[in-house]
Amino acid sequence: MSRLLNVSSSPHVRDTVTTNSIMYDVLIAMLPAAAFGVFQFGLHALLVILITMAACALSEYIYEYAMKKPITIADGSALVTGMILALNMPADIPLWIPVLGGVFAIIVVKQLYGGLGQNFMNPALAGRCFLLISFAGKMSSFTLDGWSGATPLAQLKSGQAVDVAAMFVGRIPGTIGEVSVIALLVGAAYMVAKKVISLRIPVTYILTTAIFVFIFGQQDLSFVMAHICGGGLIFGAFFMATDYVTSPITPNGQIVFGVLLGILTGLFRLFGGSAEGVSYAIIISNMLVPLIEKFTLPTAFGKEGKKS
Repeated sequence: MSRLLNVSSSPHVRDTVTTNSIMYDVLIAMLPAAAFGVFQFGLHALLVILITMAACALSEYIYEYAMKKPITIADGSALVTGMILALNMPADIPLWIPVLGGVFAIIVVKQLYGGLGQNFMNPALAGRCFLLISFAGKMSSFTLDGWSGATPLAQLKSGQAVDVAAMFVGRIPGTIGEVSVIALLVGAAYMVAKKVISLRIPVTYILTTAIFVFIFGQQDLSFVMAHICGGGLIFGAFFMATDYVTSPITPNGQIVFGVLLGILTGLFRLFGGSAEGVSYAIIISNMLVPLIEKFTLPTAFGKEGKKS
């Protein structure tokens, strides 16, 4: 009887879901893509993944220890940042480059803004964009079976034909984690099943990109499918655009966010100098999230009474 009379502050509805469980579910969901990347590109890809994750975790520990803040590496967020960053790396990149990106992502983008929940953009993507600007040559050099070559999107941009089936399976040059659509969809299905993410942002993002490419690119199904399967769109849609901290919380805002992502990605790919655009599209959209949420907040039920 005494348990029925307990008085406590809100929230009164509780759940077993925690930050730790969410982060480790995301890590598990990325394992198929990581495993395929290691299988295709070799042990150096595994080293890139492990060392980048270690650099992110260590950076977080050292910063929090030096600043006398609670140590939070056990929540798994630094490991998620490290794996996302690593899977966005070329497989044969020198190891010090992703380490530098990991330090930048954790210290500059995450910790200096207050830690988990306070960063205004995805730390892993910010780290990748920092590396793309600083080391453009090494970040855009891809090999497959010992041969250097352009990615399918770069070939597509230059007017060449691409093999969409190979892009879906993953037998293409690219970053460690973006090449296999099948592996990414397996991980995405795991996150949806565990209710870690909803399909609102990913589906809106992918559909908007497809429509934009069809209208302003080529009215050809294989051309559209190549843009969907290539360049990390699937990876970005399910694993980066759905980041809790840097995406809208309102349902309508998530739709607007997905549409904005698709338009920006299409603009960068079709009219920009680079064949890719997912990372920059997500970063720019992250910074517009406060504005999106401001205009998509649901109307409050009822109205304020007159003051006496």
